[in-house]
Amino acid sequence: MKTIGYLLVSLFLLCSCVQEQSKVVSLTSGQAQGVYADSIYSFKGIPYAKAARFMPPEQPDIWDTVRIFNTYGEICPQAPIPQGNDFIAMREHPAEGEDCLNLNVWTPGINDGKKRPVMVWLHGGGFQTGSAIEQLVYDGANLSRKGDVVVVSVNHRLNMLGFLDLSAYSEKYKYSGNVGTMDMVAALQWIQKNIAVFGGDSNNVTLFGQSGGGAKVLVLMTVPAAQGLFHKAIVQSGAVEACGMTNVTQKTAHRVAELMLDSLGISPQNADKLQAIPYSQLMAAGNKAMAQTAQEENSIDSWGNPGLLWTPVVDGDYLPYQPVIDSIASQAKDIPLLIDSCMTEWTTMPMLGNPDKFAHDNMHTWNKEETMKKLQARFGNCTDSVIAAFTSAYPGRSISEALYIDTMLRLPALKTARLKADQHGAPVYNYLFAWDTPIHGGFAMSYHCSEIPFVFSNTSLSPAASAGGSEVKELEERISKAWINFARTGNPNHEGLPSWSAFTRENGNTMIFGNKCEVRKDFDYKLLSLLRPNYKF
Repeated sequence: MKTIGYLLVSLFLLCSCVQEQSKVVSLTSGQAQGVYADSIYSFKGIPYAKAARFMPPEQPDIWDTVRIFNTYGEICPQAPIPQGNDFIAMREHPAEGEDCLNLNVWTPGINDGKKRPVMVWLHGGGFQTGSAIEQLVYDGANLSRKGDVVVVSVNHRLNMLGFLDLSAYSEKYKYSGNVGTMDMVAALQWIQKNIAVFGGDSNNVTLFGQSGGGAKVLVLMTVPAAQGLFHKAIVQSGAVEACGMTNVTQKTAHRVAELMLDSLGISPQNADKLQAIPYSQLMAAGNKAMAQTAQEENSIDSWGNPGLLWTPVVDGDYLPYQPVIDSIASQAKDIPLLIDSCMTEWTTMPMLGNPDKFAHDNMHTWNKEETMKKLQARFGNCTDSVIAAFTSAYPGRSISEALYIDTMLRLPALKTARLKADQHGAPVYNYLFAWDTPIHGGFAMSYHCSEIPFVFSNTSLSPAASAGGSEVKELEERISKAWINFARTGNPNHEGLPSWSAFTRENGNTMIFGNKCEVRKDFDYKLLSLLRPNYKF
């Protein structure tokens, strides 16, 4: 009996060793081991490159022993990230550091020879803030498990660390205004070389990103160095004027650098001294230089206010031209695109910080007289026309919601979709997320970021989403499957959705994601034209 016991223990240990060995992958830089839980392998904080400040990324250091990747890596230094709330469910503020070129991988299998679609997530926050782990709902395990896909999320350099153009001072800084973009390209190159060991298909890579992440997708569709490194694109609330669609010109970028050096007391001949300046001082000087440049040039930011944002630099070389003005890069012609935004996107964002107030003062608490008074104050002589156009576009909804229809992101998304369709290449699919959270009296409706938990199949991690009950899980299934199918085939259709035809300038097909999902044609164009008559899309 004792011998049998020893044998059983030995077999257990042997099986444990085999299982442990199965978690080790051989990367181009060394052997890596992740964590296995609930049928998904996760690897967190893998370095895909390294870089000196303001310099292009290089190959990461090689290691000789098996490295354990079970904790998230550093994120790029930035202005303080707001702490979590009921809407944009953020985690604790992660560690910051300039050694931030790392990525995270979730996969159902490793070294199994399968060719799973690869979905690469680019985080929001413009090109200035954010990280691959800033929101709890960015966790890729559920999406990976549901779709049998490999999910990758990427950290890269931001703000002045990623987009300060010092090319006027030294040839070695030729690309400093785009090193943040170069980081993303380096991550995609790493994926090409390494994703097979995670069971991923390097010939089927989809970029998907929200807000600033979507803007990054548009930029990468324009950067020659990124051509061929991905094959499909999803832009969620990321078609943004002055941040992604259009970006800082080199003339403006040079002026920002000049003012920043002057603010720090550094002569042009000694620009290298920037290498030793603490980040907090860099940030203060950079923000000051940006503000002065915006004032000098009468710059308008994405919200239509005076200001300037850190973005990639249109230098005629690495980023040869603006991604979206009156056309889209020809290199994007064969890339299928899924694009649009949320119904009340930015209009409710200023309210999220004070839910106790707006829970008791919102469209659901107003009487008919109060509602009409607010509509007339906003739309004046156009009130009746707006109400009629809104009722036609959104039958069954309260007319008070006309006050919150987003145009800042919906209109640029339509413009981008039309220009993409005009290429008569790969299809473009247009959608609108129109599900309203009931939390805190329902004032936030379909706020900025509200679709992300549904995409990642993580509604249970979002208080605002999970408050919707069983209907939420049904919508989560429809949306996450659409994203998965698009990543697999370039077509988001599946049995749980009504037939969703590709968008063209002529048909205006838009999938509306709500408790009821339906495809409408040109359904809100008249309303949008009334709300922003001067925007050409």
